[in-house]
Amino acid sequence: MNPTDTASTRGQRMGLLIGLGLAACVCLWLFSTILVPFVMAATLAYFLDPLATRMQRLGVRRMIGSLVLIVGVVTAVLFFVLLLYPLILAQIGILLSRLPTYITLMRGFADEMIARLQDALGPDFVDEKVRDLVGGQVGAMLSFAGSALRGVVGGGFALFNVLTLVVVTPVVAFYLLRDWPGITGRIDGWLPRRYAAVLRAQAREVDRILSAWLRGQALCCLVLALYYASALSAVGLDLGLIVGMSAGMLSFIPYVGTITGLILAVGLALAQFPTWTGVVLVLGVFAVGNVLEGYVIYPGFLGDRVELHAVWVIFALFAGGAAFGFLGVLLAVPAAAVIGVLCRFWLRRYLQSPLYLEMPRDGDGA
Repeated sequence: MNPTDTASTRGQRMGLLIGLGLAACVCLWLFSTILVPFVMAATLAYFLDPLATRMQRLGVRRMIGSLVLIVGVVTAVLFFVLLLYPLILAQIGILLSRLPTYITLMRGFADEMIARLQDALGPDFVDEKVRDLVGGQVGAMLSFAGSALRGVVGGGFALFNVLTLVVVTPVVAFYLLRDWPGITGRIDGWLPRRYAAVLRAQAREVDRILSAWLRGQALCCLVLALYYASALSAVGLDLGLIVGMSAGMLSFIPYVGTITGLILAVGLALAQFPTWTGVVLVLGVFAVGNVLEGYVIYPGFLGDRVELHAVWVIFALFAGGAAFGFLGVLLAVPAAAVIGVLCRFWLRRYLQSPLYLEMPRDGDGA
């Protein structure tokens, strides 16, 4: 066979890439409602693969090591849920019982602000209809939040589907973790021979960035959640456990977790504490947490290994959520890491190409 007969054209290569991209998008769109447990299982297997590999090097069979790790993770999660579930329910009960008080306080605050605007700008600018509208909307928003919270509590874990979380995800994660070397080896065998070395190098770069972000960010979120929950509870905030855990778990979105937790905690402190001492203590908790996050926790767990800019991560999370919902949020950071590596690769190629290096000829206009 003539070697030129097997040479691929640029059109064929572009067609393959476009076809694979379209097939992936169509699969995500068609099966987005059932892919969440499989994506979570793949994330768990990817997270645990270094530990399973280390156990295998120590002489433990891959299947046994995978089973021990998955059972350990499930046991830890169940212990965590059983330990915190009564406390969370108790705090949610406190929130629901105090919701009418919060609505009254927010309406009074809104009326006071409107009255100040009316004194400053005149009664013609701010009339009674505006005051009634603002007060009513504040109460309606808080009432809606309370109704939504009652629905979540009443539905238990209906949002996540107990069957998929408790059964499907651990089982799929076990099989993926057990067969991870074989899966990666088979994918490596499918790479086009001409570009195999380049693709392997880019895959290693993606793995370096993604593993650093995933494992480091998970540890950071856990540490911050423990700190905020314990610190806010220690200063006497009634809903400190829920607010602190929410702030810590949302910290994988840069700045969102801290800002959201600060706003909620300060608002609850203003409604709970009769003096400004409690509010100052809450502000101090978040000030210390911000210092620990920026100078101790993130440098210790992440360092400079993650080449994902905060703005890029925020955009990827929101874009993934808008496109595919919760599944898109799960896939956002891996997709952002892949796109970032490819963009840097293409930028290096461009900076080494004649298109960039070619100097202007004599007579070319500037």
